[in-house]
Order: sequence, then structure tokens, then C-alpha cells
Amino acid sequence: MKYYAAIEAGGTKFNCALMNQNKEIIDKIRVSTTAPEHTLKQVVDFFHQKQANFTIESIGLASFGPMDLNLNSKNYGNITTTPKPHWEHFPLSRHLHEKLNLPIHFDTDVNGAILAESIWGAAAKCNVAVYITIGTGFGGGVLVNGQILNGIHHPEIGHMLIPSDKVGHCPYHGSCAEGLASGTSMAKTWNMSADKLEDTHIAWQQEAEYIASVCHNLIVTLGPEKIILGGGVMQKTHLFNLIIKETENKLANYLPLSSPLDAIIVEPGLGDISGLYGAYALAIGKGNHSII
Repeated sequence: MKYYAAIEAGGTKFNCALMNQNKEIIDKIRVSTTAPEHTLKQVVDFFHQKQANFTIESIGLASFGPMDLNLNSKNYGNITTTPKPHWEHFPLSRHLHEKLNLPIHFDTDVNGAILAESIWGAAAKCNVAVYITIGTGFGGGVLVNGQILNGIHHPEIGHMLIPSDKVGHCPYHGSCAEGLASGTSMAKTWNMSADKLEDTHIAWQQEAEYIASVCHNLIVTLGPEKIILGGGVMQKTHLFNLIIKETENKLANYLPLSSPLDAIIVEPGLGDISGLYGAYALAIGKGNHSII
């Protein structure tokens, strides 16, 4: 039996699991994302304990970003300009590689999630699909013809600008998707965390309009067969119908779609563990970025 270390590194928490070649979780922990020295000590200690009893083949890391995925960069595998305190320009991939003395295969959390969804979830058999997570931040991964899309950088869908008369909370762009629609931004706008807002609160209609703008832009530019919406904010499942309705209004019957919108804009097939399964997919060699 082969074993793998899967790490979904999020802005709020690190989900870590020891998994076997059958995609089964042997053991797992959740570690709060605080300062790197505190968070990563717990992560490394967990896997060191597992190495005492299991031969781990490799690490799969699906991380919040942005990440430097340029193989020729001296900062390859680093987190870059994140607004997350203490993590800006942190060499996360290399740190884990050196501390655990294992090959590491890495990508962004959303790239990992769309990879996992394409293999085992809602994006199976899709030529073009997008996974969006809306939680602490707002990010998206794109799959085209079975390959994760990376050009001069990985997609930063969360920093797509959205027409709005509101002042957003992104420190770089203000009124981008992350600045307007992330869980963090919702809490700042309404002085209350998203999970505390009643379903009838006006915040959800506004949130639907922002997310629908992103969906509209993705549909007219990429033509995805699936737009998978995950993350903590999307736990408010009534939001899906609002988003679908608003997206339909924005598209204004311009494009003939091969499927109804409620078959395109969908929930994750893997539930709330798309990111962890994405890390596993990277660990078993389904990705493109590694430090050996």
C-alpha cells in the first residue's frame, strides 16, 4: 500500500490528511492558519508522527495564493502577494519539502479543486470547467481539455473587476470579486460574518449579483460546461438560485447554451473536500509543479 500526505492550505485553516492509494483517509487534522511558524510546526509534527509508521511517497499541496508557478523563478513554489498577514512571499512548498524530506507536488487550492472535480466529481468528462471558492478569499481554477490552465500566471478570477457603486475591501483593487464578495468582505460590509446573516437579508441579493457578474464573464470568455461554486459562503444553498437567476438576466439570451444554467452553475461533486482531494490528486502526480 502506498501512502500520501495531502495538504489543503487555506486562508483560515490547513486541512491535512494521510491518504492511501485507494483515496482513503487514514488520519487527518485541521490546523488554524495563523503565523507560518505556528501553523507549519503543527502540520510538520503531524506528518512526522505518521512517518514513524507509514512510508509516505510524496506531499500534495493545494494552497491559497497567489503562488509563483514559474519554474524558472527563484521564488518557484512560494506564496506571493497574499493579503494574509505574515504569509506574503513565504516559501511554503520548499519549507514543507525540506522539513519532511519528501517530494512535493503543488498548485493553488482552486487549481487542485478543479483537478479533483474533473477526475472524481462534478466536472468529470468536461472539456472546460471552472471551480470557484468563495470564503475567506475568492479564487478560481480553470481546466481546459483535461489540463489546468496556467499562462503567465495562474488564473486570478477573484481579482476580476466588477462594476459596482460600492467600495470594495481588496487592498490591491478595491471593487474586484474578492473585494466585494468574499466572506471577509461581506463581514466588513455588513459588520457581521456571512454565516450569521439571515437568508432574507439584502446582502444575499447583492452577493448573488456580484457572483453572477463573474459567472457571466466566465461563460462569455471560456464557455465552461460547469462552473462549480464552493467555499464557506456557498454553504448558504439558497444562494444558488439567486445566482442562476441573476446570471440569466445578465446573459440576456445572447448565447445559445447547450445546457440550462442550473446544470452549468452547480455545487461541488466532492462536497467540502474538493480541495483536500485536489491535494491528493497532486500528490499522486496529476499536476504540473513539483520540487523533488
